Amino acid sequence: QVQLVESGGGLVQAGGSLRLSCTANRDTSDCSGWAWYRRYQETGRERVAVTISDGYTVYTDSVKGRFTLLRDNEKKVLYLQMNDLKPEDTAVYFCNVDCVRTRGDDYWGRGTLVAISS
Repeated sequence: QVQLVESGGGLVQAGGSLRLSCTANRDTSDCSGWAWYRRYQETGRERVAVTISDGYTVYTDSVKGRFTLLRDNEKKVLYLQMNDLKPEDTAVYFCNVDCVRTRGDDYWGRGTLVAISS
């Protein structure tokens, strides 16, 4: 069973930066996708960024040029570097690892709160 733990959330002013980390307790290099999602209080969940096994990474339009997803296989950590933060980035951020093809399951962390003040 893969367990994911997010960290790095907090309260920052608009224009600031945060780096989120998602640490896995086991190797997930055989899985097919690693992603960050966020959940807004009113509107539900949105995928922020996803990287697949060949390294291709996709970002949602609202974060392009501001957020960067990085994966460190050796350390079993997935990062989300967030720059030029805006109040609309306020949400709970979750990491996800898609292991459906190889293990028949995908895994979620419990989330970390990011709050941006104007």
